[in-house]
Amino acid sequence: MYAAGAGRVTSAADTVAAVRAVVAEGVDLLLFAGGDGTARDVLGALGDVPCPVLGVPTGVKMHSAVFAVSPRAAGEVAAAWLARTGGVRLRDAEVMDRDEDALGEGRVTSRLFGWLPVPDVPVRVQQRKTGSTATAPDTVAGIAAEVAERVGEGLLALGPGSTTRAVAAVLGADVSLTGVDVLALRPGHPPRVVARDAAEEALLALAPDWVALSPIGGQGFLLGRGNQQISPRVLRAAGGRERLLVLCTETKLAALGGRPLLLDTGDDALDAELSGHLPVITGRRRTSLYRLAG
Repeated sequence: MYAAGAGRVTSAADTVAAVRAVVAEGVDLLLFAGGDGTARDVLGALGDVPCPVLGVPTGVKMHSAVFAVSPRAAGEVAAAWLARTGGVRLRDAEVMDRDEDALGEGRVTSRLFGWLPVPDVPVRVQQRKTGSTATAPDTVAGIAAEVAERVGEGLLALGPGSTTRAVAAVLGADVSLTGVDVLALRPGHPPRVVARDAAEEALLALAPDWVALSPIGGQGFLLGRGNQQISPRVLRAAGGRERLLVLCTETKLAALGGRPLLLDTGDDALDAELSGHLPVITGRRRTSLYRLAG
């Protein structure tokens, strides 16, 4: 819910009413801005009405496959659909949302709520998030050892996800599954959690020396989905791409089928700076050069 107008508070019911009113007037493509919760509201409002839709990513959680990879990409997809250029067709895309029961069990996975028709423009429309799978202990241990060696002594901001949490556990720290935590590392000593579920301002105040992230399974998003606390200001303060550690198993990378890791920081200059090939830590003394794209 959010405040609108002169103190009026809106709810999901307002989204449903707005969608139905707009569709009743006749539209070629329904654009909506938000996250998975808004996508579920749109799904509920449309019911069996076969109206093409496209999500403009502005929420915190965007596990669904109905969103463009960025607001700019949403504009490009909408223009292509309305102009009917390039033979753009519709495909049924999954509406997903985080499974809160699984989260309580320490797993980040999504639940399917239904499908919506979206313009099928590969690369510009994102894939759905796939559920986390068990990672081999020796793989996690190798990634953790590599991280510890690269950081040495300093502060490490650790992004959310099952991979980063497993790495932290091997190092000896208990971190949150969906938040950004900061660890103080020192060779020969167990890590110390200096900030748990830190917001952007807290990260800026702590000024971490390194940032470690793992991409979202299936989608490939590295920045801009679920880790908005690690903002452009935080990344620049930490040293940009030179101080960014990307952690990913070879299995998760292979599942992307060659698609790049995605960036949507909201800062075009930073996305361009981070784009290109970057070493991804996949194990002890093991890296894969993989492409990042904004």
